Order: sequence, then structure tokens, then C-alpha cells
Amino acid sequence: MSENSFTESENSFTEVTNQSWFSRIGDSIKGILGGLAMVAVAFFLLFWNEGRAVKQYKTLKEGGKTVISVSADSVDAANAGKLLHVTGRAVTDATLTDPVFGVSANALRLKRVVTMYQWKETSKSDTKEKLGGGTETTKTYSYSKVWSDRVISSSEFKVQADHQNPTSLPYEPSEQIAAVVTFGAFTLSPSLVYRINNFEPLPVSNDVSLPESLKNKVKRNDSGFYIGSDPSSSQIGDARISFMVAKPTEVSVIAAQVGKTFEPYRTKTSGNIELLQTGVHSAEAMIQQAQENNRNLTWILRLVGFILMLSGLNMMLRPLSVLASVVPILGTIVGAGLGLVAFLLAALLSLVTIAIAWIVYRPLLGIVLIIIAVSLALVIKGKLKSAKVEKA
Repeated sequence: MSENSFTESENSFTEVTNQSWFSRIGDSIKGILGGLAMVAVAFFLLFWNEGRAVKQYKTLKEGGKTVISVSADSVDAANAGKLLHVTGRAVTDATLTDPVFGVSANALRLKRVVTMYQWKETSKSDTKEKLGGGTETTKTYSYSKVWSDRVISSSEFKVQADHQNPTSLPYEPSEQIAAVVTFGAFTLSPSLVYRINNFEPLPVSNDVSLPESLKNKVKRNDSGFYIGSDPSSSQIGDARISFMVAKPTEVSVIAAQVGKTFEPYRTKTSGNIELLQTGVHSAEAMIQQAQENNRNLTWILRLVGFILMLSGLNMMLRPLSVLASVVPILGTIVGAGLGLVAFLLAALLSLVTIAIAWIVYRPLLGIVLIIIAVSLALVIKGKLKSAKVEKA
């Protein structure tokens, strides 16, 4: 059973919730299923990630051996289907124009950026255990006004009164992309153009003539437009419109030559290579950077998998700490011990999962990791044995 009490002040709201020991036990038992699901997802993610990483590594390694560096000045039909490395200037004759505001520029990409002044809810909580196993949670909700490029749903706020946000932006963000981007004698495919991200602000010229339908609702502000009564005193629902452009620039490309353009190169490992970096870079440097990106992504996904594993195990072990929390200090001690056990188990299970994946994808490293996992298992066994001796 839970009981609530409330304290409210300007743009701040405090909720105190009391939960009984029986209610906590029920919630923790229900959480076991959620914990099992998280552990299952962690196993899948960790195993899949190793296969993805090895495949990408082999794909890029093959690409590094087969790539040919050529000039962008001419297209050689003999290179059709081959993996090429080309550097040159990506340019276009197109003038991109925003269809609503009429802002235009000679650019590869033109973005409309829309931000709206809105309420934002933040919260912090503090939970204390009470004698008998119950808890008292104090949660404070605070409300501030921020500029955001997405709609913040006020329907999910704890206190909705006086904190209402519009349900949509006055204008959606949009992007225009040049239909034809030349690259020496080549043209760049749309997928490559979308990789050119050297965006910079586009000041709106005073020569830009707004459509008649906008003149009474849109004001010029700084280097863009403002929707609202007074830019110096923003109100909820006011919006700012600005623009960004990616201008013609030097780029380096590694991809398969198809006609006068490029497509992803299919390797023998069934991987794809289609790389673009702004600036002039050698083929070796681009492959090395792609390998570094692959390693970084691999470690990020490993960390995500470990955190999922740890969270799931904590949820599965939580009923034990709740059972012990009848005496708060005992619950704290047991909770800390179970937290350590969950951490070690998560590390062990993550290592075993990665090791099994490595045995499938790269056997030698997999065997080494199995040895590390077994050593960790012995450490956990020793910890549990020590805990039993101390308890006795």
C-alpha cells in the first residue's frame, strides 16, 4: 500500500510517497520478469555486436587491400565495379530554396532549424528505508522554460496546470539537397551527399522577401526569423527559425564506381564499403578512421550490453534485499553485497558471451577470454565462500 502527500511552490512540486514492505516485495517479484528480459536482450546484443565488429573489420581490411586511388578529373570505364579512392571538390550549380520562407543559397544541403520556447520538467528523488521494510520517497519536480527543437509533451508532466506546451511546432524542420552534385568528372550519389555535414549558419539577407501570408506573423531576428510578439520577452509557444548550409567543399570518397557515380562496394565477406570524409585524406587514413569508428562502436555496444546485464541481474536479485530491509541497516548491507555479486556476475556473463562469440568469429581470442572468465568465476566463488564463513 502506498500513501502520498504533496507540497507545491512556484514551478516546483514535491511528492512524498510511502510504500509498505509487502508492496515492495510484490513489485520486486514482478521485476524478476523484467530482469530476465533485460538479461536476454544483453546476451543477444553482446553476441550480435561481436559478429558485427568482426564482419566490419574484415570488410574494411579487404577494402584496404583492393582500393585503387584515381584522379577525379576523368572517369575510366575499366574501373567499373572496382573500389576507388577519389579526392576532389564537391560542387553544384543548384540554388536551394526553402519552400516556406524563401531563403535560398548555392549549397549542397540547406536545413531549416526550428526551436520553440517550452516548459521542461526535471525531477530528483531520494528514498529512505524505514523500520519494518517500508520506504519513504521524496520526489521533487521542477519546471523551467527552455528552447527546444522538439515538442516537449506537457501531458506527461506531474503538474500540468500552468505548464502547458503547444502540441506541435509552428513549422517543421526541413532539408533541401542538391539534385546534382559534381565531383570532378563524377557525380555524387544522394547517400554520399548526405554524409557531407560541414554545416554553417546561413544569415538571412534583408533582400529575402517573405510571402504575404507570413509578413504579419514572422519577425526578423538576428540572422533568422522569430514567431511571437516580442523577441526580447519570449513566451511559451514562441519560435525561432534559422538556417544552416553545407557549402561546396573538398571531400574524399571510397566507394565502387558505377557509371559516372558511386555505390556501396560489396566485399567477399558480404559487407559494404561507402566512405566519405570532408577534406583531403589518403585511402589508408580513411580506412584507419573507419576501423577506429568500428572499434569505438564495438566498445560502446559492449558497455550497453554490460549495463543491461547488470540492471537485469539487480532486478532479479532485488527481492533478497527487500526481504532483508525489515531492518534498514541490514537491508543496506545485503543490498550492497548483492550489488557487488550482480556486478561480478554481469562481468562474468558478459565475458562468457563475448568469448563464445569470439570462438565462433575469432577462436584464438575467444579461448583467452574464456580463461579470463573462468578466473573471474573463481573470484566470485571465493567471495561467496568468504561471505558464508563470516556469516557462520
